[in-house]
Amino acid sequence: MCGRYATTRSAADLSALFEAFDETGGRLAADYNVAPTDPVPIVRVSDQTGGSALSVARWGLLPHWAKDTRGAARMINARAETVATTRAYAHPFAKRRCLVPADGWYEWVRRDGGKQAYFMTPRNGEVLAFAGLWSVWHGAGEPLLTTSVVTTAALGELALVHDRMPLLLPRRRWAEWLDGDDDPAVLLAPPDEESLAGIEIRPVGRGVGDVRNDGPELVARVPAAPLRALPEEPIASTLF
Repeated sequence: MCGRYATTRSAADLSALFEAFDETGGRLAADYNVAPTDPVPIVRVSDQTGGSALSVARWGLLPHWAKDTRGAARMINARAETVATTRAYAHPFAKRRCLVPADGWYEWVRRDGGKQAYFMTPRNGEVLAFAGLWSVWHGAGEPLLTTSVVTTAALGELALVHDRMPLLLPRRRWAEWLDGDDDPAVLLAPPDEESLAGIEIRPVGRGVGDVRNDGPELVARVPAAPLRALPEEPIASTLF
């Protein structure tokens, strides 16, 4: 993870939930099929006010030394195991962490010669907060706000779908992640059992495999064999 996810809440809903100033300027739209380099909402600490701000960022972090935007699609995820030391991510991890609101994320598993898509989403319908990083890239035009999702080893039943997952942050960890403890071991602690138990692993249709498709039908449950019957053979390209 995370190569595809859904984020459909309005700017008004997200700014209220995260108690963040809305600086999206009407640019935020519901997206049931977010793909690399798409615009996505993030919550970060504003450089100007020092308070929380809801912004729109391009998914795929660009370090300040990048010559162009071509490498962004390879920078959508930052591994928790190396995020504090990797050149591209070390500074954002230390100074520019953010929350990435999401309804859930998608993964695919091979079975019977085909692929079954799954949507991992809260059972109670609440919003997830992925741990994220942000950076501003200064190219030829306007400054570009970019972001990456921090991933960690999958735990519990989620490991049957893929060996990686986004680092999920419950509400009690939001403030700390945004502007708190600098100890990587504390910040990157895996989600607890309660958080994991609240995630539904929902089989969904093939439509999500085409980035041109969008809409609530992509997250609708479809019939599928029980998860325990699936071979442990995830599609490697969806997670980094």
